[in-house]
Amino acid sequence: MMKLSYSGVALCVVVMVAVMLSEEARMAEAVTCSPVQLSPCLGPINSGAPPSTTCCQKLREQRPCLCGYLKNPSLRQYVNSPNARKLASNCGVPVPQC
Repeated sequence: MMKLSYSGVALCVVVMVAVMLSEEARMAEAVTCSPVQLSPCLGPINSGAPPSTTCCQKLREQRPCLCGYLKNPSLRQYVNSPNARKLASNCGVPVPQC
């Protein structure tokens, strides 16, 4: 029967912990695409007013979803408007070319 050394067991534990932490990090990065999350940006999208910090934060969070919003006929008119592009620029969020 093969005996495991202390270093072998320690290495196994380290690998298991690393896998668990990477899974947790990946899950934490997951975004729920919901245009409702962009509600703090409605004023700037409609009027061209400067965006709030909250608006920019929400826009950054929803960045992975922007292509989906641009492909949605109901949302495209808002997300692709000149004011929305200005808002994205002011927040430092590039508008994707989908």
